[in-house]
Amino acid sequence: MERIFAIGDIHGCSKTFEVILFDKLQIQKSDQIYCVGDYIDRGHDSKGVIDMILKLRDDGYSIYTLRGNHEQMMIDAFTFEEAMEVWIKNGGGQTLESFGIASLNDLPDRYLSFLMETEFFFEKDNYIFAHAGLNFRNENIFEDKEAMLWIRDFDRYQPALGDRLLIHGHTPERLNYILNQKENCINIDGGCVYIHKKHFGNLVAMDLDERKFISVANCE
Repeated sequence: MERIFAIGDIHGCSKTFEVILFDKLQIQKSDQIYCVGDYIDRGHDSKGVIDMILKLRDDGYSIYTLRGNHEQMMIDAFTFEEAMEVWIKNGGGQTLESFGIASLNDLPDRYLSFLMETEFFFEKDNYIFAHAGLNFRNENIFEDKEAMLWIRDFDRYQPALGDRLLIHGHTPERLNYILNQKENCINIDGGCVYIHKKHFGNLVAMDLDERKFISVANCE
């Protein structure tokens, strides 16, 4: 039986990612898994997170990857010196270290391909997946790609969605808040990498069929 899961911002926490996939969700090849972006930066094992996603795909799992603002910062850092500085200040140094390289020029091609192939949004049944959210001020809510990466502080209830749910991450929230959301814009970023901040430090998944949340405390 096909199940649909969404998984929040991972930020280099590969062990926690593994635990939620195999211990908590007990994923199967018939499942569809949507990751909402920010696989890299801040945590110590960004490479391990991407490696796990690539291996899952190689093994026949259906895992779909959105582009987060941190993936976009890394992509931009390939081209612009100023963008490199911004990325490093936002956790890019930890990502380089996890790959064992000092320059993005040394990044193996398969990882650049992974970054470039991430999507800005997905639609599945009555669900929309985007990293940060959508620009609901636009008539076409799928037009503003920048908003999909960066937007914050929008109304959690959006009539424009109709009977659809928007599943997103980007803005870390307390676990208690996440577990009690009732609106049609659902945030699943439990601030997994922020283990020293009270009420954060959780990787959150959502079982869309059961409309329930599953969380794992950071176990790096």
